[in-house]
Amino acid sequence: MSRIGRMPVAVPAGVKVTIDGAHVVVKGPNGELERDFSPLIAIDLEDSTVVVRRSSDEAEQRALHGTTRALISNMVTGVSTGFTKTLEIDGVGYRPDMDGKTLILYVGYSHPVRVEPPAGISFEVDTRARQIRVKGFDREQVGQVAANIREVRPPEPYKGKGIHYLGEKIRRKAGKSGKAKK
Repeated sequence: MSRIGRMPVAVPAGVKVTIDGAHVVVKGPNGELERDFSPLIAIDLEDSTVVVRRSSDEAEQRALHGTTRALISNMVTGVSTGFTKTLEIDGVGYRPDMDGKTLILYVGYSHPVRVEPPAGISFEVDTRARQIRVKGFDREQVGQVAANIREVRPPEPYKGKGIHYLGEKIRRKAGKSGKAKK
């Protein structure tokens, strides 16, 4: 049995989970998420917990067991507390800014780069620390938007300039070496 798949998902107060066969809808104070899962995996609501079970030890069901439980857990956590990804900007003259809800990045191009937040996503900018926080209730969407922002100017290996995740280790390369003496 999958260690992750065996664990029940606790449903906090204020969150409503509706299960219709393989279709799961989770509503909470932050929003509503719904998703279709494989019919091979049984999803049940018992008291205030969601339990994920599989009927056999076939490879496909074993693979789906833990994944299904983790996705449901992410849905419940998202609608109750939400998710945040933090990005840092390094480089002389590189800085983030906000124009209403739109994120504006000054990262060494001849023009500022504007990033519009999709529905369910919001940005927070700390100009002093040069950090961007991507917030939302859908974990996949938060991660994808953060990856798209990082893609605007990924960190380069020589000086480390660019946009990177908070705590991300940037692999550095040695620059040009001096002329060899004869």
